[in-house]
Amino acid sequence: MSDTITSFPNREPVLFAGIMATLVLGSAFGFQLAGYPPCELCWWQRYPYMAIMAVSLIATGMKSLPRKWVLIMLALLFATDAGIAAFHFGVEQRWWEGLATCSSYVNIADSVDDALKAIMDAPLIRCDEIAWSLFGISMAGYNFLIATAMTAFCANKARS
Repeated sequence: MSDTITSFPNREPVLFAGIMATLVLGSAFGFQLAGYPPCELCWWQRYPYMAIMAVSLIATGMKSLPRKWVLIMLALLFATDAGIAAFHFGVEQRWWEGLATCSSYVNIADSVDDALKAIMDAPLIRCDEIAWSLFGISMAGYNFLIATAMTAFCANKARS
């Protein structure tokens, strides 16, 4: 059983990349549900994962697609995410300035008046404030580490 689990990434690297993207994106939405609304850069980091999930799903279903090129595309998407995460981490550390705009989390209500009031009363979610960290590493930092590792994994699998 353990050989099957440990060899899975080597046997199905495209599917493994999609599963990893799903886990990371699911974790991000889980944090959001737990009361950590995303800033604008957090949202930007989610888009490559959504694309990775789509590419992985399509490529897993269509075995005729050249595996090497799919893995190169996945590596590029993970690298894009790692770049956004590195930028976000730098903004959090105040190494450079972030975006000129911030986002806010609004729960849209049933009526227009309630929706407008919710928009006006919504707190700004700043990209330069660390909402959560573990061992001194923020979510953007962990995302950078995961996306970088997955970039290397997909690039390595594309070579073999």
